[in-house]
Amino acid sequence: MDPTTDNAGSSASARSSLESLRTEISKAVVGQDPAVTGLVVALLCRGHVLLEGVPGVAKTLLVRALAASLELDTKRVQFTPDLMPSDVTGSLVYDARTTEFSFQQGPVFTNLLLADEINRTPPKTQSSLLEAMEERQVTVDGTPRPLPEPFLVAATQNPIEYEGTYPLPEAQLDRFLLKLTVPLPSRQDEIDVLTRHAEGFNPRDLHAAGIRPVAGPADLEAARAAVAKTSISPEITAYVVDICRATRESPSLTLGASPRGATALLSTARAWAWLTGRDYVIPDDVKALALPTLRHRVQLRPEAEMEGVTADSVINAILAHVPVPR
Repeated sequence: MDPTTDNAGSSASARSSLESLRTEISKAVVGQDPAVTGLVVALLCRGHVLLEGVPGVAKTLLVRALAASLELDTKRVQFTPDLMPSDVTGSLVYDARTTEFSFQQGPVFTNLLLADEINRTPPKTQSSLLEAMEERQVTVDGTPRPLPEPFLVAATQNPIEYEGTYPLPEAQLDRFLLKLTVPLPSRQDEIDVLTRHAEGFNPRDLHAAGIRPVAGPADLEAARAAVAKTSISPEITAYVVDICRATRESPSLTLGASPRGATALLSTARAWAWLTGRDYVIPDDVKALALPTLRHRVQLRPEAEMEGVTADSVINAILAHVPVPR
């Protein structure tokens, strides 16, 4: 068999499996397709996601349904003001029988870690995730311990309550590949949600809801290999750079996207191109991922914020003005 044909078949099979995730997750979560797609893109890029939305829009259910559909292990940590770093990463525990210390793994040792309300815990505990997110390992007592593969942190934050919160610093925000907004459902979607609950839907029992694994780690690995082969022309690379440089020159922003942000945009556009069935990136792929990839990497000037300007509106204006390669 021709290896090229075999690789193409493996890539198509992986894409088909990942596309079916949306249908499977919709058995539990109604009307959040963009967030589902964003989580899949993050998995393909080995990145992490910040989910922002008011309480009760199924952020937790979304991550649990994704894990069940991918047959991945998932754990949830409720971030509170008294949470300690060791509560996340794990710690050394003294065993009286052996008179030795043994390492007890924390909840970070999983495939999908749901960090619920990450902005409610102090910076010391927030930063305990930094090594796990960047290095995919945890160091305790000088010993590095690798995390499972795949590994994704999905952190949630509430955009309306600021009392008793610790906003994530820019350096840590920059570690998240995407910031996805989880909006309130439309009227019809909300009717569908209530109808499901009236018919006996239990969000704590995804198996009863009919969610089954439709893809697995092998599909994810095949998909990542295919994404890595998706071609990017010099014109597209220059387009991404021009967009990010424009954020640094915007009069509405005090902080623009860094080179890490440009790299992230290139990666997410590449993953999106592959998901839509192409082996090359076009400008529309860059535009499609610009908002979720860059909105948390820029900082508004106070006067612009007072005038009602948002990060999304600034990025949209930049996309409208930066010349698109032909």
